[in-house]
Amino acid sequence: MKTRDDMTRDNAAIARTLNEALPYLTRYDDAVVVIKLGGHAMGSDDGMASFARDVVLMRTVGINPVIVHGGGPMINQLLERLGVKSEFVRGKRVTDAETMRVVEMVLAGEVNKRIVQAINTAGGRAVGLTGKDADMITCEQTDPDLGFVGTPSEVDARLLHSLFRDEMIPVIAPIGTGRNDETFNINGDTAAGAMAAALNADRLLLLTDVAGVKDATGKVLTALTAAQVRALTDEGVIAGGMIPKTETALAALEGGTRAVVILDGRVPNAVLLELFTEHGAGSLIRLA
Repeated sequence: MKTRDDMTRDNAAIARTLNEALPYLTRYDDAVVVIKLGGHAMGSDDGMASFARDVVLMRTVGINPVIVHGGGPMINQLLERLGVKSEFVRGKRVTDAETMRVVEMVLAGEVNKRIVQAINTAGGRAVGLTGKDADMITCEQTDPDLGFVGTPSEVDARLLHSLFRDEMIPVIAPIGTGRNDETFNINGDTAAGAMAAALNADRLLLLTDVAGVKDATGKVLTALTAAQVRALTDEGVIAGGMIPKTETALAALEGGTRAVVILDGRVPNAVLLELFTEHGAGSLIRLA
């Protein structure tokens, strides 16, 4: 049982934390922050509930959060249960018509609504969408060999601005529409980057399962410029799965996003630590 002195110390620590966060709370007032929530970063129900509370707090202090989510592990599980065999080209899954139906069912249904429900349970007002709603995301086919995989060519963010005015929290599944009314699956990071650019977001937060971009010794680099990212990629220091994330970061920056942060979404309150503390919680990338 805590003593009165223990509770006094706890309350003092809370007061200090709030005091230190105040400059950041005011700095982000009315800012747009796009958060890419990855399949692995979603974690457990407790982790989802914690993330939802963080998002609701952001909205409460005047930030306009936009959640773009993935769901690869859930898609794989359902494809296996349904006995849908996957074909791969150069290591990438071919999304045929049957697979696309499963992708849309999982992303727009199970995954999207789980996030919406978590945010609403935490006291927020979330609405679940896909890039097909209001023709938000128009795509071109990425590669004919990969089937219904798309790359965003146009993003219409008018619906999101309407939701911001009503203090709603958009939760977007990365599915878009083609020029001929096709339905395309979009890489979650790519969709989030395109959305952040279209909104001229203050921050794009890419939640993943690593601490951030690391140097050749394995140390996390907390601040990087676009030129440094390109140099580390050329040197082979940035490699593997980190390359698509840094490419997304650079594209978002060039499109008008103020800064991009790659951070570990499994860390409790990672989003709040990044936005409201001096040292942040990952690798922050700016144009210069």
